[in-house]
Formats: sequence, C-alpha cells, structure tokens
Amino acid sequence: MSMQDSGENNHNINEQDLASRMPDAFVILFGVILFATVLTYLLPAGSFETQLVEQQINGETVSRTLIKQNSFQFADDASNQGAPIFATGDTVGAMNYAFEGMVSGNKYGSAVGVVAFIVIIGGAFGIIMQTGAINNGIMKLIEKTQRTQFLIIPIIFILFSLGGAIFGMGEEAIAFCIVLIPLMIKLGYDAITGVLITYVATQIGFAASWMNPFSVAIAQGIADVPLLSGQGFRMTLWFIFTTVGLGFTLWYANKVKQDPSYSKSQAGNAFYKAKEQSITSHFNMIDTLILVMFLLGIIWVIWGVTQYAYYIPEIASQFFCMGIVAGIIAIVGKRMTANGVSNAFQQGAKDLLPAALIVGMAKGIILVLGGDDVTEPTVLNTILYYCSNAIGETSSYVNALAMLVFQSIFNFFIASGSGQAAITMPLMAPLADLVGITRQTAVLAFQLGDGFSNMIIPTSAGLIGCLGVARVDWSTWFAYIWKLFAVLMAISATAMIVAVAIEF
Repeated sequence: MSMQDSGENNHNINEQDLASRMPDAFVILFGVILFATVLTYLLPAGSFETQLVEQQINGETVSRTLIKQNSFQFADDASNQGAPIFATGDTVGAMNYAFEGMVSGNKYGSAVGVVAFIVIIGGAFGIIMQTGAINNGIMKLIEKTQRTQFLIIPIIFILFSLGGAIFGMGEEAIAFCIVLIPLMIKLGYDAITGVLITYVATQIGFAASWMNPFSVAIAQGIADVPLLSGQGFRMTLWFIFTTVGLGFTLWYANKVKQDPSYSKSQAGNAFYKAKEQSITSHFNMIDTLILVMFLLGIIWVIWGVTQYAYYIPEIASQFFCMGIVAGIIAIVGKRMTANGVSNAFQQGAKDLLPAALIVGMAKGIILVLGGDDVTEPTVLNTILYYCSNAIGETSSYVNALAMLVFQSIFNFFIASGSGQAAITMPLMAPLADLVGITRQTAVLAFQLGDGFSNMIIPTSAGLIGCLGVARVDWSTWFAYIWKLFAVLMAISATAMIVAVAIEF
C-alpha cells in the first residue's frame, strides 16, 4: 500500500469516526428543545405590529401584511412566563414538542402537511418500486447508454438546479430521490450521489435564483424592489454556484466509483443493492406501461405546479394516483396481488416515517419559543429583534455579511423560503436603508442564507426526507457535506462584498 493510499484510508476512517461520534438527528433536536426552553426563561417575549400595504407589481395591485418599522415591544410581566416542562390545553411545553409539532399547521405546510406529504409519497413510491419497473428500466438504460453514462450526472444536476431556480423546487426532490438513488447505485455510485444531484442541486438553484416565486419574488415584493430585478447578477451567481456544486458532485461520485469503500452511505447502498437482487430484471410490456404512466405523471405534476400553483396537497395526491395506477397495472399483469400492493404502500410509508417524525419535532422548536406569529408575544420575536439590532453597527461590508449570517442561522427556526421572507424582510429592508446597503443586496443576503443552509439544517423537511430515502443519518451527512457548504458560503460572502461594492 502506498503512503497516499494509507493517508486516504486514515482520512476516511477519521470521517467515519466523526460521523459515529456525532449525535443522531433526534438527539440533536431534543437538545435544541431543551435549549429553547431555557431561553424562554431568560428572554422576555415580544411582538411587532403589522400593517396592510398595497404595492404595484407588474401593473397589478398586491396587498401584503408587513411589520411596522420600530413597532417592537416587550410583553408585560404577566405574559412573560417560561415554557413549562409539561403543558395541558392549548399551551406548549418542552415535553409536548413532539405531538404539538406533528399536528401544527395545516395541509399547505409545516408540519402536518409536510409530514403527510412525506408519508404518502413514500407509500406511493413503495408500490412503484415493488413493481420492479424502475429497477428493470434502470438496467435497460444502463445497457443502452454505455458510452454516454458520464453525461447522466451533469444533465440531472443542472436540471434540478434549474428546477430550484425557476419554480422553487425543494421537497419535491424526495420523490425523485426514490427513483434516482437506485440508478446512481446501479451505475457504480452511491446513495449520497443521488441526494447531491437532486436535493443539493435544487437548493443551489433555490439560493441563486433570479425568479423563484417562493423566495426572490416574495422578498423583493416585501422590500419594495422591482419584481425579478437584478437578474443578470443572480444568473451569474447561479452559473458559478451550479458549476462549483456539480464539480464537487463529480469529484465525489468518481471517488466512489473508483473505490466503493469511500462511500459515506454504505447502509443505503446495501439496502438498494439487496432490492436489485430480489427483483428480476427482464424488461417487458408491463415495465413499459408503468414507466410511461410515471413519465406522464411527472409531466402532470410539472404542469400543475407551473400552471395552477399546485402545492403539497395536490402533489401528494398526484403521486398517490401514480402509485395506485402502477399497482393496478401490476395486478393486471400478474406481477403483484392486491394485498401485495397494500403491503408495498405500507412499507414505503414506513421507510420514510423517521423523516416525517423529524419534520414534526423540528416544528416543535418554534412552538416552544412561542410560535412564528409576529403579532403575538414570543421569545422567537425577541430573538429576531435583538439580531436585527445587532446588525448595522459597523461598515456596510460587515453589515452585509452579518445579514447573510443572520439569515442562515434564522433559517434553522423557519425553514421555509416564503415564511422566512415574510418574517425577516420587513425588518431587513428598512435596516438596509439605515446602514448604507441597497434593498436588493438585503434580498440577496436572504436568498443565499436561506437556500444554502437548507443543505445542512436538520429542520429542513426536504433534506431529512431525501436522507430518509437514502438511509443516511443526518450526522453522517453533516460530517460529509460541511465542506461543500463552507465553500458555497465563502463564495456567498464574496458575492455580498461585490454586491455592496457595485451597489447592487
């Protein structure tokens, strides 16, 4: 063995040891809950006042509820009480965080909507995967593309990055992970490669988007910046970030292909390889019908999202329909029984249940801090107020970087582009005026901080869902992905400095 090989093996062992020493995502979330509970006793609750503002955007009058400037006030002593350990009724205590988080919200978002989305998507794809059509189609694709396989990763990565940039693709990547992770493993890569070309690619596009309706458009509207302005600079950033992300992905994928032991997702790899062995790989008419149906279903999803703004309820139901139709085709083709279809749905949902639980528990953190309603006295509002005041005491360059850091950290609590924009931009936009930064630069800090931090925070529903599909623990993922995150944030910091210098 050469010294270089020995060094690489030691490096791999160190990374694996680091991952094994890091606590599980459930342990991390429980620790955060305890910390949040302590904060409710140390910090007073506060609230903001809001106002309805009408804005002209592309010739249309749009009404938005914004936070009034300088409207923050602390609650009186009577309402400034720490979160109890255990609570009853409508209140939330530290030990209630799991249940309350799981049932909070509505069908359009966190947490109950996203939890249901993950479970139903998992069940639907459990049926589709059990039919064997995906596995057989992958093997057929490999057979037909022997000479052009090197193009598969770049093409998929760029398409998903565009999906994040154009229509805010995020949680939808969970469904594609279920299809593409087996493909990557069959091509000689691993499960993490599948997460990189889907979810990570979407978040790179999301962060550097020039037209994302769920982040850039909302933030620009709140900041009173012309809608979809600054496209040239953002497109340049998208190209740079996508190139860096793709380069990192290709480097990792090639390392795994040359040496499978380098993979950081051995459990996921073994799981999907076992699935391959248990399914016959003879491509026939049944496979063709199921794959054509699946392709038409994906077109249906894209059409619904782009034309009618389909969101979590509709997309989950669309994939459920795909699963049912795939099951019917398999039953008619005598590939599965009705009970087999039912069992496949249950198993698929069960496989993604840990991811759904984490999403619900993560929401519990917000509830322990009082919730995300800016008009109600909460500790979360106080944290937001103190952080916004801390920004703006130095030079404009440092202030811009502080905004980037603030948005990245705040995303841990509000892992939603539109939600974070609605809460933070009414404060960041006027603050930008005071510290010599353009509002366009403040929007840029929001989107870069929001998008890239989604790649590492355990409160991101899309990330946890994709890791659940890949069967990769969050701690293992973090021990690996922090390097790419650090590079992207360094480029983001440079972009913020350039934005200030050119008065973007």
